[in-house]
Amino acid sequence: MALINFMNVSKNFKNKVFSKNVILSLIIIFFVFVSDRVSKVIIIKHQLNSNSLFVNDYLNLELVWNTGISFGIFSQNANIYYHSTTLLIFFVIVFLSYLINKANFLDKIFLSLILGGALGNLYDRLLYFAVPDFIDLHINDYHWFTFNIADIFITIGIILIIVKDLILDKK
Repeated sequence: MALINFMNVSKNFKNKVFSKNVILSLIIIFFVFVSDRVSKVIIIKHQLNSNSLFVNDYLNLELVWNTGISFGIFSQNANIYYHSTTLLIFFVIVFLSYLINKANFLDKIFLSLILGGALGNLYDRLLYFAVPDFIDLHINDYHWFTFNIADIFITIGIILIIVKDLILDKK
């Protein structure tokens, strides 16, 4: 009897872990993480040899090392702020993983975008003790916060969740 129960638990676990939704989430997380890493490695290598890269009148690629969170918010030189922020990001990643496990299909996709970006930025915080941001959008002398690919995916995931909750869940 114990063997049959073990086999049923094992089968349920296998079905849940290898479901299409979980595999899709892992693919999205991996795609976001790799896209972010590749873009950062390219810009870091480029900027070691030169200064900012002028793309057009509204976009420059200029490497900035960010010790804060997305878009340079809470950037501080103090170690306590940096380590506290890094620890908080780690716990957010753990919580996002839990939410993805419990979420419906659409939320799972949107949360996977956020998790992939968060993992990319956490990786940099652990490797470089800062996150390389490099996308500088501006109009004349007004510059938006400098950001990276991970920040884009995090923002898109959050916007999609908000739009879904405001529009789809109202119906």
